[in-house]
Amino acid sequence: MQSNNPVFRRSAEFNGSNGYGNQQTYAGNQAYGNPYGNQQGAGFGDPSTWDMSRATGPTPPAARMTIDSVVQKGAFSIGTVILVALATWILTPSESEIARDTGALGTIALVAMLGAGLAFVLSLVNSFKRVISPALVLGFAAVEGVALGALSKLFDVQFGGGVVTGAVFGTFAAFAGTLAAYKILNIRVGDKFRIFVVSAMFGMVGLGLISLVLSMFGVNTGLFGFGALGMITAVVGLVLGVFMLILDFDFVEQGIANGIDERESWRAAFAMTVSLVWIYTNLLRLLAIFSQD
Repeated sequence: MQSNNPVFRRSAEFNGSNGYGNQQTYAGNQAYGNPYGNQQGAGFGDPSTWDMSRATGPTPPAARMTIDSVVQKGAFSIGTVILVALATWILTPSESEIARDTGALGTIALVAMLGAGLAFVLSLVNSFKRVISPALVLGFAAVEGVALGALSKLFDVQFGGGVVTGAVFGTFAAFAGTLAAYKILNIRVGDKFRIFVVSAMFGMVGLGLISLVLSMFGVNTGLFGFGALGMITAVVGLVLGVFMLILDFDFVEQGIANGIDERESWRAAFAMTVSLVWIYTNLLRLLAIFSQD
Protein backbone atom coordinates (compact mmCIF):
# COMPACT_ATOMS: atom_id res chain seq x y z
CA MET A 1 0.00 0.00 0.00
CA GLN A 2 1.31 3.43 -0.94
CA SER A 3 0.35 6.56 0.99
CA ASN A 4 -0.35 9.96 -0.54
CA ASN A 5 0.85 11.67 2.61
CA PRO A 6 4.34 13.12 1.90
CA VAL A 7 5.38 12.34 5.46
CA PHE A 8 4.60 8.64 5.07
CA ARG A 9 5.32 7.99 1.40
CA ARG A 10 9.04 8.53 2.05
CA SER A 11 8.98 5.34 4.08
CA ALA A 12 10.37 2.63 1.81
CA GLU A 13 9.28 -0.10 4.21
CA PHE A 14 5.71 1.19 4.42
CA ASN A 15 5.38 1.15 0.62
CA GLY A 16 7.22 -2.15 0.06
CA SER A 17 5.79 -5.53 -0.78
CA ASN A 18 6.35 -6.70 2.78
CA GLY A 19 7.77 -5.43 6.00
CA TYR A 20 11.21 -6.88 5.45
CA GLY A 21 11.73 -5.54 1.95
CA ASN A 22 12.56 -8.97 0.48
CA GLN A 23 10.96 -12.24 -0.53
CA GLN A 24 12.08 -14.61 2.18
CA THR A 25 11.66 -18.36 1.83
CA TYR A 26 12.63 -20.98 4.32
CA ALA A 27 12.27 -24.27 2.45
CA GLY A 28 15.44 -25.99 1.35
CA ASN A 29 17.64 -23.70 3.45
CA GLN A 30 17.62 -21.06 0.68
CA ALA A 31 16.62 -17.93 2.55
CA TYR A 32 19.71 -17.89 4.70
CA GLY A 33 21.90 -19.96 2.36
CA ASN A 34 24.13 -22.82 3.34
CA PRO A 35 26.63 -21.31 5.76
CA TYR A 36 29.19 -23.86 4.60
CA GLY A 37 29.26 -22.63 0.99
CA ASN A 38 27.96 -25.78 -0.78
CA GLN A 39 24.99 -26.11 -3.12
CA GLN A 40 23.66 -29.45 -1.91
CA GLY A 41 20.76 -28.10 0.14
CA ALA A 42 19.90 -31.07 2.35
CA GLY A 43 23.42 -32.43 2.90
CA PHE A 44 26.79 -30.88 3.60
CA GLY A 45 28.90 -32.67 0.93
CA ASP A 46 32.66 -32.96 1.06
CA PRO A 47 34.07 -31.27 4.17
CA SER A 48 37.03 -30.07 2.11
CA THR A 49 34.67 -27.78 0.16
CA TRP A 50 33.25 -26.07 3.23
CA ASP A 51 33.81 -22.31 3.49
CA MET A 52 34.09 -21.75 7.24
CA SER A 53 34.49 -17.98 6.82
CA ARG A 54 30.76 -17.81 6.06
CA ALA A 55 29.64 -20.05 8.92
CA THR A 56 28.28 -17.14 10.97
CA GLY A 57 24.61 -18.04 10.74
CA PRO A 58 21.74 -15.81 9.57
CA THR A 59 21.75 -12.07 10.21
CA PRO A 60 19.10 -11.31 12.81
CA PRO A 61 16.23 -9.16 11.49
CA ALA A 62 16.12 -5.47 12.37
CA ALA A 63 13.80 -4.27 15.12
CA ARG A 64 10.25 -3.60 13.95
CA MET A 65 7.78 -0.86 14.77
CA THR A 66 5.50 -1.59 17.72
CA ILE A 67 2.92 0.37 19.68
CA ASP A 68 5.49 0.75 22.46
CA SER A 69 8.11 2.20 20.11
CA VAL A 70 5.61 4.71 18.68
CA VAL A 71 4.46 5.76 22.15
CA GLN A 72 8.06 6.15 23.30
CA LYS A 73 9.14 8.25 20.30
CA GLY A 74 5.92 10.25 20.44
CA ALA A 75 6.52 11.02 24.11
CA PHE A 76 10.04 12.27 23.28
CA SER A 77 8.78 14.52 20.47
CA ILE A 78 5.65 15.93 22.10
CA GLY A 79 7.43 16.18 25.46
CA THR A 80 10.16 18.27 23.84
CA VAL A 81 7.54 20.64 22.42
CA ILE A 82 5.88 21.04 25.81
CA LEU A 83 9.11 21.52 27.80
CA VAL A 84 10.57 24.06 25.36
CA ALA A 85 7.24 25.89 25.19
CA LEU A 86 7.16 26.14 29.00
CA ALA A 87 10.76 27.38 29.05
CA THR A 88 9.96 30.00 26.41
CA TRP A 89 6.89 31.10 28.37
CA ILE A 90 8.96 31.53 31.54
CA LEU A 91 11.87 33.30 29.85
CA THR A 92 9.77 35.79 27.86
CA PRO A 93 8.60 39.02 29.58
CA SER A 94 5.67 38.70 31.98
CA GLU A 95 2.39 40.56 31.58
CA SER A 96 3.47 43.24 34.06
CA GLU A 97 6.77 43.73 32.24
CA ILE A 98 4.91 44.02 28.94
CA ALA A 99 2.67 46.70 30.47
CA ARG A 100 5.76 48.73 31.44
CA ASP A 101 7.65 48.12 28.20
CA THR A 102 5.64 48.30 24.97
CA GLY A 103 8.56 46.89 23.00
CA ALA A 104 8.43 43.61 24.94
CA LEU A 105 5.30 42.51 23.09
CA GLY A 106 7.07 43.02 19.77
CA THR A 107 10.00 40.93 21.00
CA ILE A 108 7.70 38.03 21.88
CA ALA A 109 6.01 38.29 18.50
CA LEU A 110 9.42 38.19 16.80
CA VAL A 111 10.40 35.07 18.76
CA ALA A 112 7.14 33.42 17.73
CA MET A 113 7.71 34.26 14.06
CA LEU A 114 11.32 33.05 14.05
CA GLY A 115 10.38 29.81 15.79
CA ALA A 116 7.48 29.22 13.42
CA GLY A 117 9.70 29.89 10.39
CA LEU A 118 12.38 27.43 11.50
CA ALA A 119 9.74 24.86 12.40
CA PHE A 120 8.19 25.18 8.95
CA VAL A 121 11.55 24.62 7.25
CA LEU A 122 12.34 21.58 9.40
CA SER A 123 8.86 20.17 8.83
CA LEU A 124 9.48 20.26 5.08
CA VAL A 125 12.86 18.57 5.52
CA ASN A 126 11.38 15.83 7.70
CA SER A 127 8.39 15.36 5.38
CA PHE A 128 10.46 14.75 2.25
CA LYS A 129 13.47 13.02 3.81
CA ARG A 130 13.53 9.38 2.74
CA VAL A 131 15.37 8.15 5.85
CA ILE A 132 13.89 9.74 8.93
CA SER A 133 16.34 11.46 11.27
CA PRO A 134 15.57 11.42 15.03
CA ALA A 135 17.79 14.49 15.51
CA LEU A 136 15.81 16.48 12.94
CA VAL A 137 12.52 15.37 14.46
CA LEU A 138 13.61 16.54 17.92
CA GLY A 139 15.05 19.70 16.37
CA PHE A 140 11.66 20.42 14.83
CA ALA A 141 9.97 19.75 18.18
CA ALA A 142 12.34 22.18 19.94
CA VAL A 143 11.84 25.13 17.58
CA GLU A 144 8.11 24.41 17.45
CA GLY A 145 8.12 24.61 21.23
CA VAL A 146 9.72 28.06 21.02
CA ALA A 147 7.06 29.21 18.56
CA LEU A 148 4.16 27.82 20.61
CA GLY A 149 5.52 29.18 23.89
CA ALA A 150 5.82 32.70 22.50
CA LEU A 151 2.51 32.49 20.64
CA SER A 152 0.72 31.27 23.76
CA LYS A 153 2.17 34.18 25.74
CA LEU A 154 0.84 36.62 23.13
CA PHE A 155 -2.64 35.10 23.35
CA ASP A 156 -2.46 35.07 27.15
CA VAL A 157 -1.70 38.80 27.22
CA GLN A 158 -4.34 39.64 24.62
CA PHE A 159 -7.23 37.36 25.55
CA GLY A 160 -6.53 36.00 29.05
CA GLY A 161 -5.09 32.78 30.45
CA GLY A 162 -8.29 30.78 30.03
CA VAL A 163 -7.77 30.70 26.28
CA VAL A 164 -4.38 29.02 26.51
CA THR A 165 -5.49 26.52 29.17
CA GLY A 166 -8.59 25.63 27.20
CA ALA A 167 -6.57 25.09 24.02
CA VAL A 168 -4.13 22.78 25.81
CA PHE A 169 -6.83 20.58 27.34
CA GLY A 170 -8.88 20.73 24.15
CA THR A 171 -5.94 19.48 22.08
CA PHE A 172 -5.38 16.40 24.22
CA ALA A 173 -9.14 15.80 24.36
CA ALA A 174 -9.23 15.90 20.56
CA PHE A 175 -6.38 13.38 20.43
CA ALA A 176 -8.08 11.01 22.88
CA GLY A 177 -11.47 11.39 21.23
CA THR A 178 -10.11 10.81 17.72
CA LEU A 179 -8.16 7.73 18.84
CA ALA A 180 -11.25 6.31 20.58
CA ALA A 181 -13.42 6.95 17.50
CA TYR A 182 -10.78 5.39 15.23
CA LYS A 183 -10.73 2.17 17.27
CA ILE A 184 -14.39 1.91 18.29
CA LEU A 185 -15.83 2.84 14.89
CA ASN A 186 -13.14 0.79 13.13
CA ILE A 187 -12.40 3.65 10.73
CA ARG A 188 -10.72 2.61 7.49
CA VAL A 189 -8.73 5.13 5.47
CA GLY A 190 -9.13 5.06 1.69
CA ASP A 191 -7.09 6.70 -1.05
CA LYS A 192 -9.70 9.39 -1.72
CA PHE A 193 -9.69 10.40 1.93
CA ARG A 194 -5.89 10.58 1.95
CA ILE A 195 -5.81 12.74 -1.18
CA PHE A 196 -8.49 15.05 0.22
CA VAL A 197 -6.77 15.55 3.59
CA VAL A 198 -3.30 16.12 2.13
CA SER A 199 -4.64 18.50 -0.53
CA ALA A 200 -6.60 20.45 2.05
CA MET A 201 -3.58 20.62 4.34
CA PHE A 202 -1.35 22.05 1.61
CA GLY A 203 -4.17 24.40 0.62
CA MET A 204 -4.36 25.79 4.16
CA VAL A 205 -0.59 26.19 4.31
CA GLY A 206 -0.64 27.96 0.95
CA LEU A 207 -3.37 30.34 2.09
CA GLY A 208 -1.37 31.09 5.23
CA LEU A 209 1.76 31.92 3.25
CA ILE A 210 -0.18 34.13 0.82
CA SER A 211 -1.83 35.98 3.71
CA LEU A 212 1.56 36.47 5.36
CA VAL A 213 3.08 37.92 2.19
CA LEU A 214 0.09 40.20 1.60
CA SER A 215 0.21 41.44 5.19
CA MET A 216 3.75 42.68 4.55
CA PHE A 217 2.27 45.02 1.94
CA GLY A 218 -0.50 46.19 4.23
CA VAL A 219 -3.22 43.89 2.86
CA ASN A 220 -5.24 42.11 5.54
CA THR A 221 -7.21 39.17 4.13
CA GLY A 222 -8.84 38.34 7.46
CA LEU A 223 -8.45 34.62 6.76
CA PHE A 224 -6.43 34.01 9.89
CA GLY A 225 -7.69 36.91 11.96
CA PHE A 226 -10.30 37.10 14.69
CA GLY A 227 -13.37 38.00 12.67
CA ALA A 228 -16.07 35.90 11.04
CA LEU A 229 -13.80 34.77 8.20
CA GLY A 230 -11.08 33.86 10.68
CA MET A 231 -13.56 31.78 12.69
CA ILE A 232 -14.48 29.79 9.56
CA THR A 233 -10.84 28.98 8.74
CA ALA A 234 -10.21 28.08 12.40
CA VAL A 235 -13.09 25.59 12.40
CA VAL A 236 -11.99 24.13 9.06
CA GLY A 237 -8.42 23.90 10.34
CA LEU A 238 -9.56 22.16 13.52
CA VAL A 239 -11.54 19.54 11.59
CA LEU A 240 -8.62 19.08 9.21
CA GLY A 241 -6.31 18.50 12.18
CA VAL A 242 -8.58 15.67 13.39
CA PHE A 243 -8.47 14.14 9.89
CA MET A 244 -4.68 14.37 9.97
CA LEU A 245 -4.66 12.41 13.22
CA ILE A 246 -6.73 9.69 11.56
CA LEU A 247 -4.08 9.41 8.84
CA ASP A 248 -1.43 9.17 11.57
CA PHE A 249 -3.26 6.34 13.35
CA ASP A 250 -3.71 4.52 10.04
CA PHE A 251 0.03 4.79 9.31
CA VAL A 252 0.89 3.31 12.70
CA GLU A 253 -1.63 0.48 12.33
CA GLN A 254 -0.54 -0.39 8.80
CA GLY A 255 3.13 0.01 9.65
CA ILE A 256 2.92 -2.45 12.53
CA ALA A 257 0.94 -4.91 10.39
CA ASN A 258 3.58 -4.66 7.63
CA GLY A 259 6.47 -5.05 10.07
CA ILE A 260 8.26 -1.85 9.02
CA ASP A 261 11.54 -0.80 10.56
CA GLU A 262 11.49 0.50 14.11
CA ARG A 263 13.08 3.80 13.05
CA GLU A 264 9.82 4.66 11.29
CA SER A 265 8.37 5.17 14.76
CA TRP A 266 10.10 8.56 14.59
CA ARG A 267 8.17 9.36 11.40
CA ALA A 268 4.92 8.51 13.16
CA ALA A 269 5.96 10.63 16.16
CA PHE A 270 6.78 13.57 13.88
CA ALA A 271 3.46 13.29 12.03
CA MET A 272 1.42 13.18 15.25
CA THR A 273 3.36 16.15 16.64
CA VAL A 274 2.51 18.17 13.53
CA SER A 275 -1.16 17.19 13.81
CA LEU A 276 -1.36 18.13 17.50
CA VAL A 277 0.34 21.47 16.89
CA TRP A 278 -2.08 22.10 14.03
CA ILE A 279 -5.06 21.35 16.29
CA TYR A 280 -3.69 23.49 19.13
CA THR A 281 -3.07 26.61 17.04
CA ASN A 282 -6.51 26.48 15.41
CA LEU A 283 -8.24 25.76 18.72
CA LEU A 284 -6.30 28.61 20.35
CA ARG A 285 -7.49 31.03 17.67
CA LEU A 286 -11.06 29.75 17.86
CA LEU A 287 -11.23 30.19 21.64
CA ALA A 288 -9.71 33.66 21.30
CA ILE A 289 -12.50 34.62 18.88
CA PHE A 290 -15.17 33.33 21.26
CA SER A 291 -13.60 35.21 24.19
CA GLN A 292 -14.01 38.57 22.51
CA ASP A 293 -16.86 40.81 23.65
